[in-house]
Amino acid sequence: MARKLKAKPDATRGNRLESIRDAHNAQKMGRTTRMEDYLEVIYELIAQKGYATTVDISDYLNVSSPSVTKMLQRLNESGHVNYEKYRGISLTESGMVVAKNMHDRHGVLAEFLKVIGVDEDTANRDAEGIEHHLHPETLKKLEEFTQLAKSKGLGGP
Repeated sequence: MARKLKAKPDATRGNRLESIRDAHNAQKMGRTTRMEDYLEVIYELIAQKGYATTVDISDYLNVSSPSVTKMLQRLNESGHVNYEKYRGISLTESGMVVAKNMHDRHGVLAEFLKVIGVDEDTANRDAEGIEHHLHPETLKKLEEFTQLAKSKGLGGP
């Protein structure tokens, strides 16, 4: 018969629970992780092609065209994009700020992962999952560490 293990009291456990709660309750000025993904994809498409279409966004995010349209309407209402059906998509100033921030966060994380020996494809996939959840101070320290490691000739290729 299996015995249940009782967790021992731990002074840090309460702090850890508070951190989990705070992370889940953190408001990003009305944005969701999914909204940030859309803004980042629109930013990247515009940088590569000069424009973004609902079909492109659908392909890159692997979602249906109606889902893209619905999210673009939300982003339009929140002031992050200018969107008119069949007319095109552009980032507003606030949308550009968010998208550029996500682009930069991704770059810092991917570079850090490459410095510690992660291959480029994996680094980019992992950075995509992590970029939404790091505190700005953590990101700053990762960037400083990466720059230091690279200046010392340490890390990946």
